[in-house]
Amino acid sequence: MTSPSCVSSTLRYVIVTPARNEAGNIERAIQSMIAQTLLPTKWIIVSDGSTDGTDDIILRYAASHPWIELARCPERTERHFAAKVNAFNTGYARLKDLGYELVGSMDADISFESDHFEFLVKKFSEEPKLGLAGTPFKEEGMEYDFRFSSVEHVSGALQLFRRECFESIGGYVPVKGGGIDVIAVWSARARGWKTRTFTEKFYRHHRKMGTAKDGMVKVKFKDGQKDYALGGHPLWEVFRVLYQMTKKPLIVGGCALGLGYFLSAIRRVERPMAPELVRYRRADQMQRLKSRLCRPFSGRAAVNA
Repeated sequence: MTSPSCVSSTLRYVIVTPARNEAGNIERAIQSMIAQTLLPTKWIIVSDGSTDGTDDIILRYAASHPWIELARCPERTERHFAAKVNAFNTGYARLKDLGYELVGSMDADISFESDHFEFLVKKFSEEPKLGLAGTPFKEEGMEYDFRFSSVEHVSGALQLFRRECFESIGGYVPVKGGGIDVIAVWSARARGWKTRTFTEKFYRHHRKMGTAKDGMVKVKFKDGQKDYALGGHPLWEVFRVLYQMTKKPLIVGGCALGLGYFLSAIRRVERPMAPELVRYRRADQMQRLKSRLCRPFSGRAAVNA
């Protein structure tokens, strides 16, 4: 393993992980980080009111790895994505006096190979305008191809930012309904930074996204609401609904997605994204849709981002 502080030519990185009742997953994530060929300068794991023994697991590893640190937020009953941002900010505040070039947000329920972060850090070293990067995830046999889902989107389970980029977008926006990763990507791109998912590597996500509390149909409905809130173009959403109808739960999932989107449109739900970001995102979606419709459909695709 190589510590960034020992290699002057290597960009230093820090990680913040919000973790709420992740006793069943966090040890796997910690073991993945300990095995990294390039260790972080600091890894702050923020226990967001955990009551299931998550803290004990973190403290056990922190005792022998001084670059791991536990922070804690008070217990809460309400569950929403804005709380995740608040937990992230609790950890991020502890990094203000450290020297580093890259800062990452990482979920507690993922795992990856030992050279994962060395690979990502190298990408930042090679491209000075790269502001945000990550890799695809695999989950219960599902993985993305990128005929619909753009490689310029970076999934929120693991996002690594150049420090200047993260500071220029003002950090994460605390949106209760979710989409904080999407807003971060579009904010970075609107400010001239490159964003990229590098498909040569991947990480495993060990809990199906969005299902910590809800069933799949409700998850799809909420995804539709989020698609509207984050400025998705109506025509793009129609094709996304048609695609999701071919996936489990068959027909019903796509219908729930569309219902969530179009009910939000009828109600004119307030959007957390700035109007210029909405226009920027919609133009990109239409360009990608036009490009995709000009060539034959083939194989599997994931309509997202």
